[in-house]
Amino acid sequence: MSLTIQRVGHWMPADHAAHKEWLGGIIKKVDDGEQQPLHPVLREFKELIESNTRIYMLLSSMFNEVPRNKRYGHDPTGNPEIRDYSHFLNVINHLLTTAPSWTDKAHRVGLVGLPINAVLDWPMGTPSGYAAFLDPDINAMIKKILNAWGEFLRSPASAEVLNDTAHGWFGKTGRRDLTAVAKIGVLAATDLQFHDMFDCDPSAPNHGYKSWDHFFTRTLKEGIRPVEDPDDGKVIANACESQPYRITHHARARDKFWIKSQPYSVLDMLGHDPLASQFVGGTVYQAFLSALSYHRWHSPVSGRVVKAYVVDGTYYSEPLFEGVGNPKAEQKDIDMAGQVTSQGYITSTATRALIFIEADEPAIGLVAFIGVGMAEVSTCDITVKEGDRLKKGDEIGMFHFGGSTHCLLFRKGVHVSGFPEPGMKENKPVRSKLAVVS
Repeated sequence: MSLTIQRVGHWMPADHAAHKEWLGGIIKKVDDGEQQPLHPVLREFKELIESNTRIYMLLSSMFNEVPRNKRYGHDPTGNPEIRDYSHFLNVINHLLTTAPSWTDKAHRVGLVGLPINAVLDWPMGTPSGYAAFLDPDINAMIKKILNAWGEFLRSPASAEVLNDTAHGWFGKTGRRDLTAVAKIGVLAATDLQFHDMFDCDPSAPNHGYKSWDHFFTRTLKEGIRPVEDPDDGKVIANACESQPYRITHHARARDKFWIKSQPYSVLDMLGHDPLASQFVGGTVYQAFLSALSYHRWHSPVSGRVVKAYVVDGTYYSEPLFEGVGNPKAEQKDIDMAGQVTSQGYITSTATRALIFIEADEPAIGLVAFIGVGMAEVSTCDITVKEGDRLKKGDEIGMFHFGGSTHCLLFRKGVHVSGFPEPGMKENKPVRSKLAVVS
């Protein structure tokens, strides 16, 4: 019997066997083929590993600490699927010229939306993996690798996966699922198709999308996501097409966000910005984006941009309680992909965009938006700047290569209510009514 695991945001297959099959296929292709020269950025990483004792120890130990039992996947020789850092670099070398493809194989429909995350699924949950992905030198190198991959995802070659075959995003099930997610909250949605909701050309190759990035940052057609109550300043608009994750009142200035309950740590979330103290004791709303969703951000209020910038952070750091070899986790059959279950933790550690907006409505005042990058979904692209005037619902930025999670923070003393309940299985449409300030 295959192990079925529900993966938050559908970034990883619900059927873990699909994950293993995908990863095994990639590794076999790399191992059986002629070894290709490493991409320059991977050569640089290899030189760093082999010239820095600390990094060599961390990355070597990370792979060795993956338990050698059936649960964690082995190759035919009995070794973990990714055997060492050299093997890891060769697999990543292949992925740097590969865009995420759709899988349409009977009971294994879905995608591995975070390919590098899939490769690191086990090793990043080890004690050495925990230390490695908090290391600033390693994260600086990973940033270079992801930037190199981003160049490919913006190239015309990356659009090849947007075809209408079983492995294409516009194949039968891919287009169906993309359309079904976008239909949520749309009137007369039963008659709408993908091209009715998004700016594209269904008669052109790849629906007119020039690259994978062009597809993933697709724009909605006018009227598909109207702003609800646009003239009522006390109504908060939903900033992202996302599923509610958590609502917390009286958030603390500092907290142990790395423990299992993952409480919010306001100063860490906001990068110790001088404005952060205004949100201590306030309300935090968090929601996560699906791999199939619309990935642009929109202003929750009308007002003026006070600050807007990106905080560099980690890329594959997950707390140790999500790590491999946890007997309780094995008994409960929970998700072992810590990146997608550590939604609270990464708000304080991952690369993230901070946008502070002074709302026109006095009862709201300053509000903070945080767009949090997850794993390879780490490019947070802010499209507004300090001093810009915004109308509720205006675009303020986007995630490239998908999305991750986002937060809205309200100051202490701002009474905000009516949020959707965490745990709902569908996305809350972007620009719809999220909550009300009294």
